[in-house]
Amino acid sequence: MAVLAYFSGVILIFIMGSVCVDVIMRYFLNRPLTWVIEISEYLLVYLTFLGTAWVLRNEGHVTVDVLILGLNKRARAMTGIISSLVGLFVCLLIAWFGSVEAWDNFQRGVHIPSILQFPKAPLLAIIPFGCFFLMIQFVRRTLGFINEWRSADDVSGFEG
Repeated sequence: MAVLAYFSGVILIFIMGSVCVDVIMRYFLNRPLTWVIEISEYLLVYLTFLGTAWVLRNEGHVTVDVLILGLNKRARAMTGIISSLVGLFVCLLIAWFGSVEAWDNFQRGVHIPSILQFPKAPLLAIIPFGCFFLMIQFVRRTLGFINEWRSADDVSGFEG
């Protein structure tokens, strides 16, 4: 998953660089790069779906700490189990329907009606690809919370 996160970083650097070059070309040389905005839009989708599993592995997603910290360890672990299972189910649905849609667009040869006329299937294919790795991370996270739930024996909340 770290490889996907590094690839996301490379994509982000490319987006930043190409936008800067486009600004220079547009305002100083009066020769805008027409492809930059469109490619940046597509790459933002890739950036999102390639990086989410890594962010989840590092527990970087938003949580409501004020509610969670008030629970005892077993309740926190159970909350983690439930939220991870919900995330796993949602990723499974997105991966399934995303795969079906990407395959359908590939078979029909659908292109995005834009300047570049880019094929739509590769843009859609990153969604189930990224969700697959996110599902793996949700499974790992669920198993970790199950282990925490089994080993927890305290009943107090608000621990530091």
